[in-house]
Order: sequence, then structure tokens, then C-alpha cells
Amino acid sequence: MRLTGPALRVTVFIGENDTWHHKPLFTEIVHRAHRAGLAGASVFRGIEGFGASSLIHTTRLLSLSEDLPVAVVIVDTEDRIRAFLPQLDELVSEGLVILDACEVIRYTGRGEEEQAR
Repeated sequence: MRLTGPALRVTVFIGENDTWHHKPLFTEIVHRAHRAGLAGASVFRGIEGFGASSLIHTTRLLSLSEDLPVAVVIVDTEDRIRAFLPQLDELVSEGLVILDACEVIRYTGRGEEEQAR
């Protein structure tokens, strides 16, 4: 798959301990994005943050948290991302979902570069 030009980035901010049917929620989001054929998804674990609960979660030694912030980032065309939003609505009961317009400069799979040579 090749993706360049205007795109949409969806970022989902959730807690590390959030689950969907006894699995980590971030795992379910990534697997659904994969099944939907989206260009890619990445999960980033935060070291400190707070959300609607106003509780600060941190990795600092004196206040270790088991529920660190997690961001799931997915980038694809606007149409494909917007078609995926109902799944996020089903999955994310607590958290923050944001959309940003972005521009993809380079996105190629490993096999595509070798095929081009």
C-alpha cells in the first residue's frame, strides 16, 4: 500500500488498564484497524498524564501507577478514517478521540522498496 498527500490522523487517548472483553483496549483498537485495512496503527505508552478523572498517573518511583496513559495513533485517508470512527465509538467508553488533518510525506512497506529496485 502506498499513501502520500493529505490524510487524517486519529489519536485515541486511553488508560493502559482499559479493557475490551478481558483484553487490553489498545490491542483491540489496533487489531480492528488492521482488519479494516487501515494503513497502520501504533501504540505509545505515556510516562505521565491525567484525563477527565483528574488523577495524575506517572512512572515516577514515589507514585508508581499501574494505569499509565496510552495513545493509539492511526493515519490513513480521510474517508477510511471516518469509516472507522463508529468502531472507536463502540470501543472507547472513557477516553479522548481526536482527529487531525496531516500530510503523509512517505509511507511505503518493506516489500515495495525492494520491488522498486
